[in-house]
Amino acid sequence: MSARILDDATTGTIKIGDISVRRLGFGAMRISSARNAEGKLDRAEAVKLTKRVYERGVNFFDAANIYGYGACEEIIAEALHPYPKDVLIASKAGFATIEMTKEMRSLPPDGNPRRIREETEKSLRRLRVDCIDLHQSHVPDPAYPYADTIGAFAELQKEGKIRHVGVSNVSLEQLRIAQSVVKVVSVQNRYNVGSRDSEDVLAACEKEGIAFLPYRPVGLRNTPADNLIAELAQKHHAATQQVALVWLLKHSPVMLPIPGTSNIHHLDENIDAAWLSISDAEIAALDAAAAPQEGKKAASPFS
Repeated sequence: MSARILDDATTGTIKIGDISVRRLGFGAMRISSARNAEGKLDRAEAVKLTKRVYERGVNFFDAANIYGYGACEEIIAEALHPYPKDVLIASKAGFATIEMTKEMRSLPPDGNPRRIREETEKSLRRLRVDCIDLHQSHVPDPAYPYADTIGAFAELQKEGKIRHVGVSNVSLEQLRIAQSVVKVVSVQNRYNVGSRDSEDVLAACEKEGIAFLPYRPVGLRNTPADNLIAELAQKHHAATQQVALVWLLKHSPVMLPIPGTSNIHHLDENIDAAWLSISDAEIAALDAAAAPQEGKKAASPFS
């Protein structure tokens, strides 16, 4: 049986600035890790995976300059350029592009405005475009005033090298700082059924019509909702990540989940979540089980 194709009616659409995309995207962080049947890293398999994303009807791709140290953007361009008119390729800059050591949990941030410009120019070349439709500040860097970092994105927008500006890993206060500098059309924070520290940011996005891109959308973390998700998955003959994705889609109209994978089977499984029917009562039960605990400290954006 051929795979179903996502269309505007399946999940609905969302506006990112003046661009409309379907409300289930693809997080491209892991595509450079695609492997062939022998288990070896395979660039051709990564290109095949990327093409499959669009063939299934997904038209929002989330990339970054540090994903595969540039390989992610190159693979997307190899697979899809010249880009179909309905595709939106988003990228990010704001982490240092140094080689990670075993002791490092994450790359360090780099909000130097000069480095933002340099990395954006590299992304433009790798993506083979003159203008990035959505470019996001990847993470605030405490070494630089956040307004200065965002100012670099604003300047690049004025020069026509960025169409729309977004932010990632931000608190509500940092979102407001960014908005004082430039129009912000998207926020990309960690958010899933068991990790809801960004409720205040999500509420602001809902009020102001800003797209909210939850990363790690299916990252279950031994929360009270996990058992219920497992029960619902069994009841509906679905995978747990499919239930988690449906919850996100139902939870907020500005939600644009971006599950990622390096495996075509997992890709198809994630996209098939769009046709999974879960009742309002079941969603309400998940809402209650996943409710954030009072006094819980926000997780570090660098984790």
